[in-house]
Amino acid sequence: MASSLTNPLLLVGGVDKSVPNCYNPKTITKHSFSSFLSSSPPPFPPRVRASKLRNNKKSRGQEGKLIVRAAGAENMSTTTTPTEKLGIKIQKNPPESKLTQLGVRNWPKWGCPPSKFPWTYSSKETCYLLKGKVKVYPDGSDEAVEIGAGDFVEFPKGMSCTWDVSETVDKHYNFE
Repeated sequence: MASSLTNPLLLVGGVDKSVPNCYNPKTITKHSFSSFLSSSPPPFPPRVRASKLRNNKKSRGQEGKLIVRAAGAENMSTTTTPTEKLGIKIQKNPPESKLTQLGVRNWPKWGCPPSKFPWTYSSKETCYLLKGKVKVYPDGSDEAVEIGAGDFVEFPKGMSCTWDVSETVDKHYNFE
């Protein structure tokens, strides 16, 4: 039965309805297991951490009960749909199939240490950041667009901006 599982939480425990999005290893049942399998999408990210409930209003009377909570959801690598901010399109962690289809790994590479410099795009640039962190400030805006490792980014032709590189950048790029 365990070999068909795709989610490590199924091996950990059942649903603890007294605490949202928590799974209690002492209460797993066939019903909670079946209910969990049929839920779509899963109500938690795949990376988890075990913790004890302490001094939590929702957990009064449950001290010492082991639960598993989703950890670090904001920092997890998940595929997202493209978004656009200030004319820059970003897709965080695109599927490898998309990168392969576009031949991204065969595109030229460019790197840059931490620095700040102006840049104008004479043609549309599409790039995939392998590492680094950058804040891009389009001319005429006080707002920045933050990009980093794992981002698939499109800069429009004619955009002038300032790149503020806080962590060394390594990227594949393609101009159209």
